[in-house]
Amino acid sequence: MTNVPVACSFTVNGRTYTPPARPVVVVCLDGSADEYLDAALAHGRMPHLQRISVSGYRGLARAAMPTFTNVNNSSIVTGVPPSIHGIGGNFFFDTASGQEVMMNSAKFLRVETIFPSAQGAGRKVAVVTAKEKLRDIFASGLIEKGGIAFSSEKAVHATRQTHGIDNVESLVGPTPPIYSGEASLYVLKAGVEILKAGLADFLYLSTTDFMQHKFTPEAPEAIEFYAGIDAHLGRLLELGAVVGVTADHGMNAKQLGDGSPNVIYLETELVKQFGPGFRVILPITDPYVVHHGALGSFAQVHLPTDNASQVTTREVISWLLARSGITEAHPRETAALLMELPADRMGDLVVCSGRDVVLGRTPAYHDLKAIEGGLRSHGGRYEEMVPFIFSEPLKQDFATRARGDVRNFDVFDFAINGTAS
Repeated sequence: MTNVPVACSFTVNGRTYTPPARPVVVVCLDGSADEYLDAALAHGRMPHLQRISVSGYRGLARAAMPTFTNVNNSSIVTGVPPSIHGIGGNFFFDTASGQEVMMNSAKFLRVETIFPSAQGAGRKVAVVTAKEKLRDIFASGLIEKGGIAFSSEKAVHATRQTHGIDNVESLVGPTPPIYSGEASLYVLKAGVEILKAGLADFLYLSTTDFMQHKFTPEAPEAIEFYAGIDAHLGRLLELGAVVGVTADHGMNAKQLGDGSPNVIYLETELVKQFGPGFRVILPITDPYVVHHGALGSFAQVHLPTDNASQVTTREVISWLLARSGITEAHPRETAALLMELPADRMGDLVVCSGRDVVLGRTPAYHDLKAIEGGLRSHGGRYEEMVPFIFSEPLKQDFATRARGDVRNFDVFDFAINGTAS
């Protein structure tokens, strides 16, 4: 077992964490609907997961809404919902500046992550993400305290001064392409090698969902990918780590019988029905358009500011809810309460679509060539339930909590405080 310091408690965002005198590794398997694990288990390709499902704990947790990457990773690493940490999407419309803004920076976080406090309490912290877009959020306040944070996407560029580590490729291997399963497996391999080398004993490993966007759970490529994940989980267990596994969101097919996207172009239809001035924001929007073409099952709608037609919020909501494929439409205040979102970074309305439906802006806005192989995406209620897995059995009070409305952003609390380790 890798040597780690004696447990020392720290408190972040109202939660107190008392880590065991063992390595702690939390893994976020991006886009991992439980069906992916079931398919790989059914084919006998995840023996380590099979073992910890019996000797530890395997269940489900509810993700934060909307079910997007930045939202849920930010919740996981802070232990609080978006209403508190402030990141309610990958993308939002800043009404103060009149600009559509990507929320890829720690400057949008309104609270600290758990990592600087863990480092300050004597743990050696390393955070590895597949997507570079998340690294700044994860690294906030950590590098200056001696921690490590880098992405597999830009591993070759990591330096000790800026990332807390250099020569990553000599430790882990060549930097993989981001649009590949290897981008995720590299994250897990990096965690193994960092732990093995004694560079860290408190790790967060966050993968990317390229494979889940591209392949169904039963696809041979997906099963082989999850077999690779399992092999790295096995190595983490061999190194004596307490391992917690969850996901930021699930994944579903969002296409018609001919393979074309099953999309409602919301901005186009609102303008057609009520007149100009509507602005639809798709918070799934990020730099990785090959994954999803900026089409997801959640949208923010800004109503016309110069409303010559005098359309009311109630009229728009009534029309939306009568539209096939729309499952929810709420005014800002209701959605902020129901979905625990930061109201000042929202539109006037929030709209969600069905399990097999995505929301777009206009046909011209989206490059559908990026998703010609079929569309699998996320963002709505139907991608809300995600795996919640621990390598050790849960203490009785945490086992009771797990039977209730447990959240994916409880994963550090459970891994650190809730396992019988």
